[in-house]
Amino acid sequence: MEDFMNASESKQQYHISEEELKQIQLIQQDLIGEVARICKKCGIHFNMVGGTMLGAIRHKGYIPWDDDADIGFLRTEYEKFREACKTELNHEKYYMQDLRDTEGYRWGYGKLRRRGTAFIRLGQEFMPYEQGISIDLMPFDNVPDGFLERRIHFFRCFLYRKFFWSEVGSRTEKKVWMRMAYKIMRLIPMGILLKSYQQFIDAGQKKKTRLVRILTFPTPKGIYGYERKWYTQLKKYPFSEMCLPGARDYDGYLQVKYKNYMELPPVEKRKVHPVSELKLTEE
Repeated sequence: MEDFMNASESKQQYHISEEELKQIQLIQQDLIGEVARICKKCGIHFNMVGGTMLGAIRHKGYIPWDDDADIGFLRTEYEKFREACKTELNHEKYYMQDLRDTEGYRWGYGKLRRRGTAFIRLGQEFMPYEQGISIDLMPFDNVPDGFLERRIHFFRCFLYRKFFWSEVGSRTEKKVWMRMAYKIMRLIPMGILLKSYQQFIDAGQKKKTRLVRILTFPTPKGIYGYERKWYTQLKKYPFSEMCLPGARDYDGYLQVKYKNYMELPPVEKRKVHPVSELKLTEE
C-alpha cells in the first residue's frame, strides 16, 4: 500500500489551461516538423496514426482536447529513423528516447521530446528519465497470418506490455492483487526482458504479413492488427499549419480504430492526460 500512496497521492494533479494546451500542441507541431525534416532528408516513410490521424480528418488538425501526437513507422522505417537521429537530430533542441537507448525507459515505442520542457505524467514522477513535452513514435511490426500463431503472438504482446508497465503498475494499480502481480513482474531484470523482446521483434521481421501492430500497445477488441496498406498507401492531409501523410484509405483505418469516428465523444470524456508538472519553456 505504501508504494501506491507514495506514487499516486503525494503529488497533486496539475490542471492544464486551454492556453497551456494550445502551447503544448504548438511545441508538438515543432517536434513533428523535425520528424518530417529528417524523414525527407533521409528518405524515411512515416504517417499519422491514432488520434493525430483522427484529428486530421475530423478537425483538420488537433483534436481540441488532445495533448499528444502519434507518428507511425513500419519497423524497418522506425529503425532507419532511430539511426538517423544520432546524426541528423538537432540535439540542442530535441532528444529521442527508446528502450535500447534510454536507461529506465519502459515503453515499447519511442518518444521525441523538446529540451527545456516538462510534461510529467501523474504517478510517473519516479521514472528515472527526462519527461519533456513529446510526441509518440510508433513502430509497427508484423502480425502472423496463421490462426494459432496470431493468437500466440497476441498473448505475447499482452505479456510484454504488462512487464514493461510493471514499474508503474506496481506503484499505482489500485487493486491489491494486481499491484502484487506487477511487483513480481518487476523482479525480472530489465536486461533479460529487453533481450527477449528484441528477439521477439527480430523473429517477426522474417516474413512480411498482411497485418501489423505496435507490439506493446493494445488493439481494439477483436482486432489482432491493422492492414499493412494503411502504412504504405499514403496521401497528404492538412493538419493545423502542416500537410502530413496518412492512410489513403483513412475511412477503413479509422472505422477499425474508432468505429463511429466522426461522432464526438461525450463532454466528460474529452480529457487531457493527468500530469503533476508542466513546463512549457526553458527558464
